[in-house]
Amino acid sequence: MREAILAAAEELFATNGFNAVSVRDIAQAAGANPGSVTYHFKTKDGLLLEIYRRHCGPMNLRRSELLAAARRVRDLQDRLEAIVRAYVVPAFTSGSDLAGGGARFTRLRAVMSAEGNEVARRIIAQTFDDTSHAFIDAIHESLPHVPRTEIVWRSHFLLGALYYSLVTPERVSRLSRGEADGSDAAAAIEQLVQATVASFQAPALDQAAPARRRATASNKT
Repeated sequence: MREAILAAAEELFATNGFNAVSVRDIAQAAGANPGSVTYHFKTKDGLLLEIYRRHCGPMNLRRSELLAAARRVRDLQDRLEAIVRAYVVPAFTSGSDLAGGGARFTRLRAVMSAEGNEVARRIIAQTFDDTSHAFIDAIHESLPHVPRTEIVWRSHFLLGALYYSLVTPERVSRLSRGEADGSDAAAAIEQLVQATVASFQAPALDQAAPARRRATASNKT
């Protein structure tokens, strides 16, 4: 019954968001009574926290293992690529529901992030902030000339691209008119890693601004 409640809650949260789903909704979808939900998880908040723990514990562990190996790479270019890959790969390759992957949980994460619920925000921070700081610090070590704030922004964009790649792969297939397969995980990983590495290596805004001003002045003359 506990597993049925978790599965039902995850599906409902991923489809409808956290705010719109009640304990009664979860119990009905799981074929349980509301008392079973509160018995196993105390509150709806506790249920969401358990969903994140079950998925993200193994994924964060795998990311940490890959990050430790990436930081030992001597060449800075290769190290940066290995760091980005260490972040991206577990989201695609942890395919089982209990190993951090799967489109349903990725969709849930995207919905929770967009919904702006304070409970979800706290759980997301509790689950991911330590790992995120470790990756940001590792990238900054590889690109010390890029301000850490810029790396935070670009890491933020990486997360959005990761969500979108996992949740809507059919868009790639459609817009490429079938020449690319959006559900090809290996291709998606390579595209995302290479695009992200290029993004991190781009000049910081305060470094790029003089070049843009020079180009604008040249176009006017």
